[in-house]
Amino acid sequence: MLYLVGLGLGDAKDITVKGLEAVRRCRRVYLEAYTSILTVGKEALEEFYGKELILADRETVEQEADSILKEADVCDVAFLVVGDPFGATTHSDLVLRAVKLGIPYKVIHNASIMNAVGCCGLQLYKFGEAVSVVFWTDTWKPESFFDKIEKNRQNGMHTLCLLDIKVKEQSLENLIKGRKIYEPPRYMSVNQAAEQLLAIIQNRRLQGEEPAITENTICVGLARVGAPDQKIVSGTLYQMSALELGGPLHSLIVTGTMHPLELEMLKLFSVDSSSFENNAFQRTT
Repeated sequence: MLYLVGLGLGDAKDITVKGLEAVRRCRRVYLEAYTSILTVGKEALEEFYGKELILADRETVEQEADSILKEADVCDVAFLVVGDPFGATTHSDLVLRAVKLGIPYKVIHNASIMNAVGCCGLQLYKFGEAVSVVFWTDTWKPESFFDKIEKNRQNGMHTLCLLDIKVKEQSLENLIKGRKIYEPPRYMSVNQAAEQLLAIIQNRRLQGEEPAITENTICVGLARVGAPDQKIVSGTLYQMSALELGGPLHSLIVTGTMHPLELEMLKLFSVDSSSFENNAFQRTT
């Protein structure tokens, strides 16, 4: 049997009872280690689960999935995913491969950022398409995520922005030379994402457009959701660009049309209540 087990968002104890029982009866346990992180390290998980964990990076999952599944054909194997196995990043490919090989599988769900963002008070059913905001480089500055945020806002919907993670990335030089040397991990922060959005707004204005998102659009910055030190801050997009919310992982929400109750909740987390009130009531139902 192949078990896909969600670990939740906080620490080792966020795993469900059902998930923990599955992990403890598995002969091999893989920890997916490239789409998200927990606030505790691998060692803390191993101590609590009573199992040695095998780190599965992107290369392992994408190029060596058959070896994981080959083991699942003769014993129980668990594949652990921070959040939910089918949350922000799905692992459908692993399931499809298992089915093709005739290996039974079971999914054990948990909380993910996709539903935990409700902690800020915005109503989940009013979220549109989630987007990924990627790190820009000197030569690559895509804006497609902005178009999706703008479309959601025009439809009155909120947008959850999942911020880029760079883990086990190689420099161009090392990639070309085939050297297995990796860059230090990088995690995009709320203020970095806001700066990129503000840059796109300026670019659009230079092209004669007036974007549906401006410096005064109300946003929500979230850090380490589900952890004891989680942070939630609401304010304008411009205010988000100056925020320091500490360590990863961060997420950013760009609001759409808000119900008065949503506004009341966001006020609990406001950077500056006066500027918040001046802007927020422009888009309420």
